[in-house]
Amino acid sequence: MTFTSKEKRANGHANVKKANAKAVSWSKWSAILFVGYWLCVFLDRIKSRWYIFDAPMLHQLSQAAIALHGTNTTGIIDHIVTNLTETYGTKHINTRQDEWFFNNAGGAMGTMYIIHASITEYLIIFGTPLGTEGHSGRHTADDYFNILVGEQWAAKAGALEMEVYPAGSVHLMKRGEVKQYKMHRGCFALEYAVGWIPLMMPFGLGDLFSSTFDMITLWETVAITGREMIRNLLVGKI
Repeated sequence: MTFTSKEKRANGHANVKKANAKAVSWSKWSAILFVGYWLCVFLDRIKSRWYIFDAPMLHQLSQAAIALHGTNTTGIIDHIVTNLTETYGTKHINTRQDEWFFNNAGGAMGTMYIIHASITEYLIIFGTPLGTEGHSGRHTADDYFNILVGEQWAAKAGALEMEVYPAGSVHLMKRGEVKQYKMHRGCFALEYAVGWIPLMMPFGLGDLFSSTFDMITLWETVAITGREMIRNLLVGKI
């Protein structure tokens, strides 16, 4: 099949238009990625201005609760929530102490109660009366485990000796760190994560889709976390 000169010119123009459109598309996406990257860098550098909690203060509060209530987990939790409510008010603190639900993540299973959840911070009680073990996850936030009752063990890859965290101690996992961890029977912790919290959600929900298929727990997790994040956003807490 042969083409006339006119048809060849038309095909040539069409090819040039396609090439130009591709170049414009690549330029547009490159600009979006460039701006997006530097926006993320900027937000990451200033995210601390949105923090309202303080890790040393939470550690002191945990130790005070343990000193007053010993191994009475209910008393410890009530002491912590009452003090946080007095300090930050109900606009930032979820006082529904009966609002517990299961959490399956990294192969470990426990029960949790969300005290606070926002874009840059979460504060929860997590633990189990039975004991559990699993993968910590590799997160975009610093994670402080204030052990309230019982004992937690942990180890990095290649470690020949375990790390031991008894009641009253803090197990800090910095952003990007990963460990195997174990919470013994009756171990509960005040867990404070500070950083980009929504990016932790895939790890927190992954086992629900790949293992348990527990849609009620999925709904409870998403609904309560979302409610608390929106509630805090409405009062200016990012």
